Amino acid sequence: MTRRSFLLASSSAALASCVRPAPDRGSFDILDVSLSDLSHGLREHHYTSAGLARWYLDRIDAIDRRGPKLNSVIELNPDALKLADELDRELKVKGPRSPLHGVPILLKDNIDTHDAMTTTAGSLALEGWIPPDDAFIAARLRAAGALLFGKTNLSEWANFRSSRSSSGWSGRGGQTLNPHALDRSPSGSSSGSGAAVAASLCAAAIGTETDGSIVSPAGSCGIVGVKPTLGLLSRSGIIPISHSQDTAGPMTRSVRDAAILLSALAGVDTADAATTAPGREAPNDYAAFLDSNGLRGARLGIARKFFERNELINRFLDTQVEILRKCGAEIVDPADLPSYGKYADPEFEVLLYEFKAGLNSYLSRLPAKYPARSIEQLIRFNEKNKEREMPWFGQEILIKAQEKGPLSEKKYIEERAACLKLTRGEGIDAVIAANKLDAIIAITGGPAWMIDHVNGDYDTGSCSTPPAIAGYPHITVPAGLVEGLPIGLSFFGPAWSEPTLFRLAYSYESETHALRRPGLKVGQGSACP
Repeated sequence: MTRRSFLLASSSAALASCVRPAPDRGSFDILDVSLSDLSHGLREHHYTSAGLARWYLDRIDAIDRRGPKLNSVIELNPDALKLADELDRELKVKGPRSPLHGVPILLKDNIDTHDAMTTTAGSLALEGWIPPDDAFIAARLRAAGALLFGKTNLSEWANFRSSRSSSGWSGRGGQTLNPHALDRSPSGSSSGSGAAVAASLCAAAIGTETDGSIVSPAGSCGIVGVKPTLGLLSRSGIIPISHSQDTAGPMTRSVRDAAILLSALAGVDTADAATTAPGREAPNDYAAFLDSNGLRGARLGIARKFFERNELINRFLDTQVEILRKCGAEIVDPADLPSYGKYADPEFEVLLYEFKAGLNSYLSRLPAKYPARSIEQLIRFNEKNKEREMPWFGQEILIKAQEKGPLSEKKYIEERAACLKLTRGEGIDAVIAANKLDAIIAITGGPAWMIDHVNGDYDTGSCSTPPAIAGYPHITVPAGLVEGLPIGLSFFGPAWSEPTLFRLAYSYESETHALRRPGLKVGQGSACP
C-alpha cells in the first residue's frame, strides 16, 4: 500500500473519535461548517486538525477519486496526518498561531511548496519537480499554522496553452468536473480549487488569477473568490503568466472565510517589488471590515455591457439590483466603462510577451534532468508526448509566446501602456470618479458551459478583464442559480479598495444567503437547495 492510498483509507469512524460537536451545536455536519467555525472549534478542542484531515481525505476518496470523480485534487500531502498531529500538540501547549491554525487548506498546483508534494502546473514536463523553497504565500500559510494537505488540478499552464482548451483539463490531472453539474465546466484556470471548495473537500483553497482564473471558477462553482490588488500578495514561487496581472487569492464558501484567509496571505516580500511599491495599503485584518449593513448608503454603479445581449442574465441582474436597493444602496444604472471592448487585443499581446519572459525565468531554475527548461523545450516536449499532452487541443499560445521578443520591444511597451489607459484612466477609475461610486457591480460570468474537448470552452461572458488588467481588486459572491447553475455577483473597484469591497460583499451575502450545496450529479439544475 502506498502512503497516498493509506491516507485515503483513513476511516470515517476515526474522525468520529477526533471530531466532537460543541455542546450547543447539535449534530456535526462538516458540509455546513465554515472555515471560521472550524477555527473556533479547533481552539475550543471540539475537534482536532487530524480528525478534520481524515474526514477530508475520506471525502476526497469518495467524491474526487471514486463516486462522481470530480478530479479536483491532483495530489495529496503524504505527511498530512503527521503535520496535523504536530499542529494539534502545539495548539494544546502554546495555543493557536492564528485563526488558520490546524485548518486544512488546498493549493493550486502552480504554487511552489518545498515538502513531499510536487509543483507542475498540470504539465507532465514538470512531473516530480519539488521546488527548493515554498512560495512566499505558502510560507505565510505555514507560519499561520494552516495544514497544507494537497494540491488542486488546474487548466494546464493556467489556461495559457491553447485557444480552444477545456478549462480544468491538464495532462497530469485530467478533466476536473463542476460539482453542480458533472457534465459542465468548472471554468478555470483555478478549476480544482473552485470545485474542491464547492464540494467541501477542504476548508478553503488558494487559486491564482491572470484574468478570471479565480473569479470565473468561483462564480461557476458557486463560491466566493477574491482577486486582490496587484502587489497585496507576493507572486514569488508561483509559476507565472504575467508579472503585470498575476496574483493569488482566496477561494472559500463565505466572505468572512475569504477575509480571514486574505489577511494571512498578505505580506511584504522583498523578492517581489510589487509588494514594496509606494502607496501599498494592507490592513492586518480584513474581517474587521465586515458589516451586515455595509450596503446602506453605498453608491454602486451597474456595469451592463458585459451581458447586454443576454436577456436571461440581464433579468437576473435586475433582481440583484433590487436586492442591493433593498439593502440601502444608491444605484447608478448603467455605469459602464467608456473603454468597454477595446482592451482584449492589447491584453493578449502583453500576456504573450510576459509569459515568455516569466516562464523562461521560472523554468531555467529546474535541474538539467527536466525536459523543459524553457518554452522552446516545453514545445518540443509536448510534441514528443502529444498523445498524452495534446490528445484534445494543441499549444498554439505557447508557440505564439515563443515568437515574441524581449520586454524592451516597442510593441510590448505600447500595448502595456494601452492596457493601463483603457482599464484605469478610461475604465474603472473614470467610472468611479464620474459617478462618485464606492464600487462597480456586474454579473461575474454566465452559467457553466458543457465540457467539450473537441471545440473547447464556450464563452458565456465575463466581467473579469478590466480589473485583471488594471491590477485592481475583484470579489465574487454566490448570487443564486440560473437554470439550476450557479451565478456570481461581482464587486470591483480601484486599487487597495478591498476593505470597501469586503464590506459590500458581506452585506450582500448576509441578505441573500445564496450559497448552495452542489448536487454532484449530471445535468442542469442539479444543485441542492
